[in-house]
Amino acid sequence: MPEFARSVFINCPFDEEFEPILQAMLFCITYLGFTPRISTESGDSGAVRLDKIRKLIEESKYSIHDLSRIEARRRGEHFRLNMPFELGLDYGCRQFSGGEHRSKRILILEEKPYRYQAAISDLAGCDIQSHAGHFGTAVRKVRNWLVSDADIRADGATRILAAYEDFQTWYYEQQLAAGFSERDIRDYPTAELLVAMKRWVNLQRAP
Repeated sequence: MPEFARSVFINCPFDEEFEPILQAMLFCITYLGFTPRISTESGDSGAVRLDKIRKLIEESKYSIHDLSRIEARRRGEHFRLNMPFELGLDYGCRQFSGGEHRSKRILILEEKPYRYQAAISDLAGCDIQSHAGHFGTAVRKVRNWLVSDADIRADGATRILAAYEDFQTWYYEQQLAAGFSERDIRDYPTAELLVAMKRWVNLQRAP
């Protein structure tokens, strides 16, 4: 089990449009020496999703909650309540679980500034960070938050983004060489991608 103090739970949309932001955040967290925890890290279809999420929240000192889908985008589309619900679970864990959970830290992200206030007025006064749908901005927000709340020294966001670009090239070439098609690479298992990210980071830091 990953160490509580180095685990970062990510609660975010899993649609195709959000994928570049998610992948970039996963890389940033890995690059900074933390372990991303996400509900898709396990492919066990027999596990009850809510139990899985509760366990991930309990095992992670840090959490990122992205509320970018709290507003429907098309006529007839439902807005998504999963993300604010999981944020509530995490907040409750910090407030009521006691022990090490009192030290939990939470970053709330949104695509557009202040939009969340119309949907979740209880968050008024919270420091919500906006990324405008850009993965580079999301990386900067995550990097700056971890530097502040985890009290770490870290490379600048520009260097992290350059490293992410190098990783993407390396990963693509590795997968093609292993017999993956472009469709296979796009339909990636999260656990496999995380292993590749950790391996690449370790290779760059090897003496």
